[in-house]
Amino acid sequence: MKPSEPTLTAVAKELKKIPSDALVIGVGKGQDGPVLLDSPLPAKAARALGDSLQVLGVTGAADDVRRLAALPDTGSESLVLVGVGPVTPGTAVPAETLRRAAGAAVRQLKGLETVVLALPAPGVADATAVAEGAALGAYAYDGYRSGLGADGRPAPRKDDGPVRTILVHTAAAQDGAQDAALTAGLARAAVLAKNVNATRTLVNQPPSHLYPESFAQAARDLAKGLPVKVTVMDEKKLERDGYGGILGVGKGSSRPPRLVKVEYAPAKSKVHLALVGKGITFDSGGLSLKPAASMQTMKLDMAGAAVVLNTVLAVAELGLAAKVTAWLCLAENMPSGTAQRPEDVLTTYGGRTVEVLNTDAEGRLVLADGLAAASEEHPDAIIDIATLTGAQMIALGNRTSGVMGDDGVRDAVKAAADRAGESFWPMPLPEELRPSLDSQVADIANIGERFGGMMTAAVFLREFVGSTDGEKIPWAHLDIAGPAFNEGSPYGYTPKAGTGVGVRTLLAYVEDVLGRAS
Repeated sequence: MKPSEPTLTAVAKELKKIPSDALVIGVGKGQDGPVLLDSPLPAKAARALGDSLQVLGVTGAADDVRRLAALPDTGSESLVLVGVGPVTPGTAVPAETLRRAAGAAVRQLKGLETVVLALPAPGVADATAVAEGAALGAYAYDGYRSGLGADGRPAPRKDDGPVRTILVHTAAAQDGAQDAALTAGLARAAVLAKNVNATRTLVNQPPSHLYPESFAQAARDLAKGLPVKVTVMDEKKLERDGYGGILGVGKGSSRPPRLVKVEYAPAKSKVHLALVGKGITFDSGGLSLKPAASMQTMKLDMAGAAVVLNTVLAVAELGLAAKVTAWLCLAENMPSGTAQRPEDVLTTYGGRTVEVLNTDAEGRLVLADGLAAASEEHPDAIIDIATLTGAQMIALGNRTSGVMGDDGVRDAVKAAADRAGESFWPMPLPEELRPSLDSQVADIANIGERFGGMMTAAVFLREFVGSTDGEKIPWAHLDIAGPAFNEGSPYGYTPKAGTGVGVRTLLAYVEDVLGRAS
C-alpha cells in the first residue's frame, strides 16, 4: 500500500556535469508574453531560448508543460519548460507557485528516471518548496489492474511510473552556512510527501478492500518502525465502553466498526495535541439512502482518518517534541435489517444522547465519540478533520476547505495552511444555529438548520468537546469534503482522485504550536 518514494537531492554544479533525462526550466506569464525565469542556463542559451518562447507556442500559464529537444552543454536528454502563471518583474516567485510548477512538471514526466528542476530557487525555502512540490507530483496509483490484455495474456508493460530521482538545482547547495538547513528541509519535504501520498493511497483504495478492520491493519503496517503506539478497539470493546456513535453508524454493515488510537509521545514533549478523523470507509447514506450517482465517490469518506494517521506518523518520523494522538473513527455506513433508523436514539461515549433524524449525517456521530474520548486525555487542543458536508462544497467549492471553531485554534490553522500552501477559509459558528439541533426526545439531534449546513455540523460537534479544569478545550473543525477528492483533471502536484489535503496543514500547525511553546 505504500507508494514509491523519490530521492530528493540538491545540487549546484554546472548543468553539463549533471546527467539527467530532463532539465526543467520555468516560464512565467508576463504582461507582454512569456518570460523565461532565472535559471542556471548559460547566458547565450538563455537569451536564445527566451527569444523563441512565443514561436514555440509557450505561454507560461500554470500547468503548461512543453518537452523539447535538449540544449547543448546541459547534460540532459531533453529540455522541459513549465509554466508558473503570472509573474511580476523584480518579484520573487512565491513558494506555493514553485511547489505547483515543480509538481506539474514531475507529474507529467512519468516514465523518466532522473529529472533536474532548475526553477528559480536561490534560497533554502525556495529549494525545499520545489522539492516538496516535485515529491508530491511523483505519485501514481495503479490500483488493482491485472496487467492482462483483452485476450487474457500479459500485456506489454509501459514504463510510466513516477520519476524516481529528483535533483533540485539551487545556489543554496553550495553555501556552507546553509547546508544543515537545506538538508533538513529536503528531509522534511521527503517525509511530508511520503505521508501525503500514503493518505492519497488510502483514499484511493476501493471499499471492497478498505473497511474498518483492514484500515486498522493498514495503520499498524504504516506505523512499523516508528516510535508510535497503535491501539485498535474492536466492536466488543466499543460496546463495553459505550461508543454508541461509532457502533450506531456501523450497525448496518457486515463489517464491524473500529476505533484506532495512534499515539506519539516523546519523552520531552512540550505540548499535547489530539487529532480526530472521520473514517467512513464507504457511505451509502444508510437507510437515508443516497442516490446511486452520489455513492460513486463515497470511498473518500475516510479521508479525515487517513489524514490524522499520516500526520502523526510524519510528526514521529521528524522527531518533533510534541505529543500527538490520532483517533481514527472507522465505520461503514450501510443499509440493512440491522441498520440504525431515522428517529433512533443512541448514546455516545460519555453518556450524551443523540436523536438520529438522518442516517446520512453519520460522520458527526462517529466524530462525537472520538471528540469525547480525546477530551478525556485533556490535550492542549483538539482538531477534528472530516469529509463532513456537501454544504462545504456549496459554500467554498472543491479546492478550499472550511475551518471553524475557537478563534485561537481556527486562526492558527488558517495561518498554518497558508504557510503549507493549502487553501482553508475560516467560517463562523453562529449561535442561532444551535436551537435547530434541539430534540424532543434526546439531548441533541444529528441534523438541524439546512442552510449553512457546514456550520450547523460544526455546532453539533462542539457539543462533544470536553473541558479541562472547567475551561473548554481549545478546538477546531476542518471540513475537507470537496478538496479531499479531485474528480477533475490533475493540476500542479494534485493528482486525480485522493489529494491528501490536510496533512501539510496539520503538520505545519504542530510545528507552529511548538514554535510558540519554545
